[in-house]
Amino acid sequence: MGVLVTKEEDDNVALTNKINADLREKMSKTQNPEDDDPNYDDAEYLENYKKTGRFTWVWFILIALATASLIYIILT
Repeated sequence: MGVLVTKEEDDNVALTNKINADLREKMSKTQNPEDDDPNYDDAEYLENYKKTGRFTWVWFILIALATASLIYIILT
C-alpha cells in the first residue's frame, strides 16, 4: 500500500518554497540575453538574417528517406 501525501502534509514546505523561489530567480536572470550583452540589439550580422528557407521541408524529407533506406538495408 502507498501513502498519499499532499502539499499541505509535506514536512519540507518551507524548504521546497525556498528552492522554487531560488530557481525562479536564476531562471529570470538567464532568460534575457539582452541583459548580458549591451549590443545585443545592434548586432549587424542579424540585419538580413533569414532563419529558414522556402525548401527546408525538402531536407527533412530527404533525411527521413535516407534514414528509412539505411534501416531497410540493415534489417534485410
